Amino acid sequence: MEEAQRIFDYLPISYSNPTEKEYIDFLWDSFLTNYNAGKYPFAFLAYHMLFMSFVYFEIWQIKNNCCGDFQKAMVGFSKDTEKELLEANTPFSLWQINESVVFRFLKLIGMDNSDIGRFTKIVKDRNDTAHSNGNIFYKNKETIDAKIIEMLSCVETIQEKSAPIIEKAYESFLKEGSIPEDRECFEDEDQIREILVHKNYLSHEDIRIAQKWDISGLSTDTQFANIQSLSETLKRVYAEE
Repeated sequence: MEEAQRIFDYLPISYSNPTEKEYIDFLWDSFLTNYNAGKYPFAFLAYHMLFMSFVYFEIWQIKNNCCGDFQKAMVGFSKDTEKELLEANTPFSLWQINESVVFRFLKLIGMDNSDIGRFTKIVKDRNDTAHSNGNIFYKNKETIDAKIIEMLSCVETIQEKSAPIIEKAYESFLKEGSIPEDRECFEDEDQIREILVHKNYLSHEDIRIAQKWDISGLSTDTQFANIQSLSETLKRVYAEE
């Protein structure tokens, strides 16, 4: 199903370590293998894990760019869990939180309870499929295809709400990266790839949001020429993203 591959538009372009990418590739291969073999319940499980990985990456962006709000959202969590999440070095650390609960972090980007209810319903469907309950779910191609479209619809909803987080990360990047003596890389392209895209786990869709962001609000910045250069480089290098 070609439609299923669209999830890669929303998953990171690059990862912090090879293990993370290997994990995503493994899930996709598992999905394809089971889908093509007609083992649709197992294909659903693999695709659901890709969906949850996307959710973790989105919440990670919230954590990194709105740390204060993220900390406040952990009211009710144990001190140990809070410490582990704040000191975590990978988005996959979020697996420690119940999947139905982790969606509530998305309220930080304006997601309402009805949307969160849609997301948790997918988790319930996954739980029904994963347990030895004597039932075979998604017996035909039509049912699994409909479920994939449903998950992609949820992905699109989350992505749309995440735009302000991406814009905030991009604005900070432009301001910090416009000062030559303070930046990590000499070339604009390297600075964008390593500090903006790689560090923030940006996806193709995230980059599209950044490319559309109006930099004119920074026109009074003394380093605006460098800001323009970074912006133009992002549009040029990722022109087809």
